[in-house]
Amino acid sequence: MGFMTENLGTILISAVLIVAVIFAIRSIRKTKKKGGCSGCSGCSGCSHGGSCGYAIGSSHDEDEKK
Repeated sequence: MGFMTENLGTILISAVLIVAVIFAIRSIRKTKKKGGCSGCSGCSGCSHGGSCGYAIGSSHDEDEKK
């Protein structure tokens, strides 16, 4: 029991971080399943501008199959 009391802060912070990572991964997977782009807000703010496959009509999935 001494280990638990000595490291309670570390254990709690680690548990909170693990839960946060699980929720982040879950959110990314849901977004990808719906056909959205995980990690971006669309082509308007993208540094690749009009050269991306989304902007010219194809999808990233089609590019990966080639």
